[in-house]
Amino acid sequence: MIDPSLAEAFVDTGPEFVEWVERATPLRYHQVPGLPDYHPEHPGGLPGGGRSLDPALFCFGELGSWADRVVPAQRTPRLTLTETPLGGGTGAASSPTRAQRREQDWRGCGHALVGSLLKALLDQGVEPVTGARAVELSREGPAVTGVRFADGTEVAARHGVVIATGGFEWDRELVTSFLRGPMTSPASVPTNTGDGLRMAMVAGAALGTMREAWWVPTIEIPGDEAFGRQRAQLVLRERTLPRSIMVNRTGRRFTNEAANYNALGGAFHQFDPTAFDYANLPCWLVFDARHLREYGFLGLPPGSPAPGWVTSAPDLPALAEALGLPGGSLTDTVARWNRQVDDGADADFGRGVSAYDGWNGDLAHHPGPGATLGPLTEAPFHAVQIHSGTLGTKGGPRTDVDGRVLDLSGAVIPGSTPPGTRCPG
Repeated sequence: MIDPSLAEAFVDTGPEFVEWVERATPLRYHQVPGLPDYHPEHPGGLPGGGRSLDPALFCFGELGSWADRVVPAQRTPRLTLTETPLGGGTGAASSPTRAQRREQDWRGCGHALVGSLLKALLDQGVEPVTGARAVELSREGPAVTGVRFADGTEVAARHGVVIATGGFEWDRELVTSFLRGPMTSPASVPTNTGDGLRMAMVAGAALGTMREAWWVPTIEIPGDEAFGRQRAQLVLRERTLPRSIMVNRTGRRFTNEAANYNALGGAFHQFDPTAFDYANLPCWLVFDARHLREYGFLGLPPGSPAPGWVTSAPDLPALAEALGLPGGSLTDTVARWNRQVDDGADADFGRGVSAYDGWNGDLAHHPGPGATLGPLTEAPFHAVQIHSGTLGTKGGPRTDVDGRVLDLSGAVIPGSTPPGTRCPG
């Protein structure tokens, strides 16, 4: 559970933070029109959107030699969220527009955020040091006074130390120790190995939210690597569009496939005490020929043939056999799904009920359940395995509302922020 005081600080000072960051940096936000809250049907939720902010495009040419030191984007760096299918947009920026952005190195989404903040640092004469791994916090008694690096260098802090080292999802020991359920396929940079977490633990920090992550379903394409490792790609639009469903090892649907990615992760953590295993892993995303023809798949344009890493079959029994599913189960599941689509409602899991469900679906039928409901009727049928992944872990040192790290007794650890300073926002 989130600390109520932290939630109140976020709500009360969020606008103040946005105003401050736009004054102090080149970062500019714009609202994402219509993007629903992730749980808009709950009290206070906004089905019509209004809370989501997206960084405006930023020209990386302003960074000079630093432009090439930002981690390459895996998706569409030349677009803003409102232009990408992931944000409910069409991704339909014209070819000349994209060419101009590429030539001038304009980038959106996360790159725009990082580039803008990096430019603000450089403008203040602050140059980040890269390739230096921090391994320990220097201390005098309980107070944190600086940082030691792997090469033996020690840097003293004039005011305080900020830990901003990412999560621990790439460290198998930490994942096993802390996360609430299986997570085998992180979709983040592999440098997120928990360095900051370990340093904080040694310094006596209390921990919070350690069991949680930004859960996401992912696909691993054989031979597709990033940073020298197998890459995991977030599956969002593909599972939301009509004419696709997800099934578990029994060949049955087990969740609302169009739910927000973080909530959907909980479906992978359901434990079967009789089988003594996780009930919904492994699982597969199943779709038909029309889905592939009209929408493409994971970067493949509409009308593309099914690639070799997709399991395809001329009918559902053959696909079930290829996936090792019980005989008849997949056929029965698809028949039930198709009947529910004909009825216009998913009676089993409520797919299409939430305003959020169709946001990443077929926008020609949005709003409405038709943006995500569609039958699987056209052969051949296809499937890819879905993995339990994450965009990053959420847990780490507990802090107060001013970002100061707390020890096991709840007291502030000296040196975690400048004394008497209230953090903006």
